[in-house]
Formats: sequence, structure tokens, C-alpha cells
Amino acid sequence: MARIDLVTVENDTLAERHERADAAANRALILRTSERLFAERGVAKVCMAEIAEAAGVGKGTLYRRFASKAELCLSLMDRQLSEFQAESLARFRRQTAEGTPHLQQLAAFLEALVVFTDVHSPLLSEVERGGLLRPEEQPLNVPHFWQFMTVSALLRSAARRGELAADLDLDYMGEALLAPLQIDIFRYQRDARGYSIERIGDGLRRLVGLLAA
Repeated sequence: MARIDLVTVENDTLAERHERADAAANRALILRTSERLFAERGVAKVCMAEIAEAAGVGKGTLYRRFASKAELCLSLMDRQLSEFQAESLARFRRQTAEGTPHLQQLAAFLEALVVFTDVHSPLLSEVERGGLLRPEEQPLNVPHFWQFMTVSALLRSAARRGELAADLDLDYMGEALLAPLQIDIFRYQRDARGYSIERIGDGLRRLVGLLAA
């Protein structure tokens, strides 16, 4: 039987833990640094080389953690997106328990999504420019995929409750309702057309109302 060198195993384990701790620390440092630079100068005006220099890490270290600026921006949104998802799910549970119609829940969700999109539009614009796709390489970015699944579930719940007009294409309706919140279209509405977030939210609420039976 081969002898197992416990000292070597222990040293290897400690080295791996140290490496993981260093990687986590570097990732957190890069995110903090990029968040500060973005706040000071704007997302579009900061490049990856400047982030690496300000964080005091090599470009290789930066690109091992984040393959692109778009990936870094998506990571910066991770906590906020998770919190928004949790808040939305909690609201759905509460509203369902109170007997709130699913179309009304959908309208409230879209209005909240307008505010979320506006707050995070600089990061979302960079994510879109980077062309990030879902892991299975479908033509949907991560935020949009979750949004579509949420809208689709609410529409199907509304259909089961008889809240919708008959013979609606629910998949298409889900995409159509979210189309104004695609970041390029959203920025056009806000910047070129000068629409307020209240106007966009009210418009989406009225569109949802048109789907009612």
C-alpha cells in the first residue's frame, strides 16, 4: 500500500485555501474599484486598463476574474438584481395571498422594472454592448431571461384565472411587454424622446390593461 504523506496533503490544502482567498479578495477589490471609478467618471469613460491600475492588480489578474468590461458590469449588478428578484417574489406571494389579480401584479412588476432599469442603465448598456449571452448560448442576456420568465409566469397565471382575452399568444405578449425595457430602446425613450420613468411605467400599465378579458 502506498504511503500517504499527510504533511504534503495538508500543505496542498492550505495552499489551495490561500489561493481561493486571494482570488476572492482580488475580485472584491476589482469590483469596489470599478464601482468607484464608474461613479466618478461614468461607466462608458472607464476602460479595463484603468481599473487594473487603480486597483493595483495586473491586467492578467483582472481578465482572469472578468473576461470583459461587460462581464464586470454584470457582476456589479449581481447583488442589486438578486435583491430586486427577492423583493418581487415576496410581493407576488403577498399579493396572491391577498387575492390581487395577476394582471395587476404584472403591471406593478413592470413599473418596478422601469425604475430598476433606469437606475442601472449605464451598467446594462455596457452589458448589452458586450453581447453577453446566457450559459446555454441562447440569444437572451441574463437579466432579460429572468424578466421574461417572470412576465410569462404572470401571464399564464392570469390566463388560468380567466383574466385574459381569449387566444392570446402569451410568449409573444411577454416579449412585447418587455421590448420597451430593452436597454437600447429604453435609453432612446429616455434620452431622445425625453420620456419620464413615470410616463413609461404608466404606458406599460395601460398596455397590460388592454390584455384583460
